[in-house]
Amino acid sequence: MSSPTFRLYNTLTHETEPVEPIEEEHLQFYSCGPTVYMYAHIGNFRSFLTADLIRRTAEAIGWDVTNVSNITDVGHLTQDDLVDPGGEDKMQQALEREGERFANIYDLARHYTEAFLEDWRALNLREPEVRPRATEHVTDQLRAVVELVESDHAYATDQGVYFSVESADDYGHLSGNTEAQQLQASERDVVEDPDKRDPRDFALWKHDPDHLMHWHSPWGWGYPGWHIECSVMGMQYLGNRFDLHTGGEDLIFPHHECEIAQNQSLAGHRVINYWVHTRFLQVEGEKMSKSKGNFYTVRDLIQPSPEDDHVPASVRDQGGVDPLALRYALMQGQYRKPFNFTLDTLHTAARHVQRYRDAAERVEAALTADADGPDELGDRLGDIYDRTLEAMCDDLNTPAATAAALEGVKAIEQMDRMSGASARSARTWLDRTNALLGIIESTFEADEQTDTASETDPTSDSLADSIEELLADREAARRDGEYARADAIRDTLEALGIEVMDRPEGPEWRRKVELR
Repeated sequence: MSSPTFRLYNTLTHETEPVEPIEEEHLQFYSCGPTVYMYAHIGNFRSFLTADLIRRTAEAIGWDVTNVSNITDVGHLTQDDLVDPGGEDKMQQALEREGERFANIYDLARHYTEAFLEDWRALNLREPEVRPRATEHVTDQLRAVVELVESDHAYATDQGVYFSVESADDYGHLSGNTEAQQLQASERDVVEDPDKRDPRDFALWKHDPDHLMHWHSPWGWGYPGWHIECSVMGMQYLGNRFDLHTGGEDLIFPHHECEIAQNQSLAGHRVINYWVHTRFLQVEGEKMSKSKGNFYTVRDLIQPSPEDDHVPASVRDQGGVDPLALRYALMQGQYRKPFNFTLDTLHTAARHVQRYRDAAERVEAALTADADGPDELGDRLGDIYDRTLEAMCDDLNTPAATAAALEGVKAIEQMDRMSGASARSARTWLDRTNALLGIIESTFEADEQTDTASETDPTSDSLADSIEELLADREAARRDGEYARADAIRDTLEALGIEVMDRPEGPEWRRKVELR
């Protein structure tokens, strides 16, 4: 069978369209990543999962994929539903909240970045080709701001540099929100810059010499606005024309609307053809909220602590759920429809994932036995895979895809005696289904098992002494202001599987937690 046409809903055109890459059979896309001021919750990961499934589907039909997904570690303000938000930077606010845990704001950013990457691997998400951090590209952002000022798309005031929305064509086309900010400041409780030319104009650079993360610019000490980072990093790594951009529906306005205005002003033309947005997640029929006790991070569910009272006892008592069960549960709602996440859905997902694993064990046993007989599964499983792929190509219809794939498990379960030929077909089907959906075996778990079998235990006495020496060298480098050397030592420790936690009283280390 020829590959089905890959179709996705494009927020820009409000239509489900065939995805036609600019470069034939090479999908290039940007995924908005997290702001690393807290542990990411399951709603965040529903959006990241959408990007992962786009990648897997594109690869399944034979395309190459280049994906860039950022880490926001500066510039994201607390009132992020406004075109030009006020309030504190979320990173700085987090340090004020958790200051005793971290020596400085950079250590806080590292901690939550590392935690995010652990959760990412636990949910079996494919790694992007590039994962840039906003703080590593401030110079690039400044160059873009200078260019926008010089081309009259931006202007400076005493408080910062603002993008002039009036200078951009079709501002508001993505969201339809062309006049959303023409409201009185008193109604929004926003501190406005009186020198702004238009209430819709948004900040490219904030003048603030007292911010804990600040850089020197032509307009004085300060830090970048949130929106400029994604425009700059997307075009730096993917060029000034690329295929697709993903994110949660909360990013349509203002973040992605502002990105489009910046992109087109910098490039002189449309940069991105398709915009794909994931709808909000509810938990047990209600909006996820800490006050309601239904706010779950990924690690709440896969690594709960006994004192996590908000985590249901059915999850705590079993030491957390299988991460692939959580992935499976999040796939039970199609990405662009609101989804109600429930514990029943999660427990059902756990049973289904276990069925796949039991089927895989039966297949492995049959492969070992390699009994004679015809292939009674090949054609049937091939048809099931084709229908699974067709569902994924139909705007990531994950409920239909997982339902089709379960028929393959049933087919294996119904075999009284499996021949070697049938087992080989079943193994091929399991591998292809896992590559497409990622719900049977974690790529990272397989890699970790291989690495563990060939490496020395990094917490042995001899290596413990070496780790202490490396930490001492790192502290000396930090005292001398040799931050590049200090970061290189941290990278060496991470390669050994050691997590470093900088405390006010000095660094501590531990072996990274192994994920189930």
